[in-house]
Amino acid sequence: MQTITLGDVTVRWISVSDMENNVYLLTSAATGAQVLIDAAADAPAIRELIAAGSGTAPVAILTTHRHWDHVRALAEIAGNGAEGNTIPVYAGADDAQAVAEESGAQVDRQINHLEDLVFPGFTLHAVKLRGHTPGSIAYVLADGAQTIIFSGDSLFPGGPGKTWNEADFDSLMADLQERIFAVYPDDALVLPGHGDTTTLGAERPHVPEWLARRW
Repeated sequence: MQTITLGDVTVRWISVSDMENNVYLLTSAATGAQVLIDAAADAPAIRELIAAGSGTAPVAILTTHRHWDHVRALAEIAGNGAEGNTIPVYAGADDAQAVAEESGAQVDRQINHLEDLVFPGFTLHAVKLRGHTPGSIAYVLADGAQTIIFSGDSLFPGGPGKTWNEADFDSLMADLQERIFAVYPDDALVLPGHGDTTTLGAERPHVPEWLARRW
């Protein structure tokens, strides 16, 4: 388990499954409220992550995008049953149906670009990044001077997420440049859906290389 402690929020995360998916837990210092990002796999490990925070059930489970490897434990952690979820599930509007189909969990709230998601003790800003999937969402936490971007599979150390054709690549790169690199500072931390963290400052000089190589 890895941890970043900020003024208002503590971020903890684990890597699960053979796909090495990152599962993130945000815990408010003031209220103990918790939000989970990407219930990817291994429900027992995710429950241990939740217990390592405040121990209270998350007030929401956020999904970054529709792909199966990011939602395999979603229904189990959400408590999906005949009467719906025990924990509300959020997904990008253009990925919501696919998230429900892939996971078997009901999607309770569909997220659109530039929505503010207000939770007890902190707020996350939703940024739509089209390309890896149509409804991929990055969630941005601003805690004092520190910004953290939970980028899903849209931005990694070393380049953008996988795209499926030229139009998708152009769309993702345009959104990354206009909605992420042009908006947030170099010291913004990027916590991706797989692998290690990075910063916008470390990645920014390489954007022309990504555009030239087309991946």
